[in-house]
Amino acid sequence: MKNTIKYSLLSGLLFLLNISTIFAQCPMCRGAAEANLKEGGTHALGLNTGIIYLFLIPYICVMTLIIVWWWKNRKSVPST
Repeated sequence: MKNTIKYSLLSGLLFLLNISTIFAQCPMCRGAAEANLKEGGTHALGLNTGIIYLFLIPYICVMTLIIVWWWKNRKSVPST
């Protein structure tokens, strides 16, 4: 069980470290963002970060609830 948690946390950390290389835009959004940048606008600079942020928040909330539930309902195993 402890190895599973350790590997899950490691996988999540590696995912977050590589988040700058993820492009989460649909083709329509990408075209609009590129057009905005070509015209001198700056609205498209944080678009990928915003999309990733909106994508991850529900997963983080659910994971937090699961961890809190598990923490409160765990039973101490008597040592043999």
